[in-house]
Amino acid sequence: MSATTDTLQLTPFEVLADYERRSLAHIAGMPEESEAVGLWRGIGFRIGQRYLVSSIAEVNEILTFPQLTVVPGTRAWLLGVANVRGNLVPIVDLRNFVEAERSQVMDSSRVLVIRQHGGSVGLLVDEVLGQRNFSDVQRAEEAEGETDARYGRFVPERYQLGDVLWGLFSMAALVRTPEFLQASA
Repeated sequence: MSATTDTLQLTPFEVLADYERRSLAHIAGMPEESEAVGLWRGIGFRIGQRYLVSSIAEVNEILTFPQLTVVPGTRAWLLGVANVRGNLVPIVDLRNFVEAERSQVMDSSRVLVIRQHGGSVGLLVDEVLGQRNFSDVQRAEEAEGETDARYGRFVPERYQLGDVLWGLFSMAALVRTPEFLQASA
């Protein structure tokens, strides 16, 4: 179908134009800035309307949504296990774990693969927004951490980058949470 007959279908040119628009919205810092004291890099991602970032050291890999095998007798937020290059990786719906609301898998959905004790785990997010650079001066002054208690235990501070307030999401805090470690229903 062409874009003229179906407005929901984008032409390849429109897809590339959208990629360009989104990449230009994020202007990387100058090389000398990346060596500045207090500067750190993270992987930005979105859950609903919430913008989050985790340290680049906490995210091992980013995947498109893989084929899953459902595991009976588990909590609703454990979607199943995927075979990732010969390793079984549990896939967790991060929104469902934190908010108790199921994510809709879309073309923009991605799985962040992180390490935990005993192996890796994949976290389904709505969209990965790429690498972002933050500095201590961008730390949001109006509130130290997340105001939503469901996210508060994972988001100790927030950073202002342009018009977006990014919550610093701690993957380490997530994988130490007793509820996260207990996936059986």
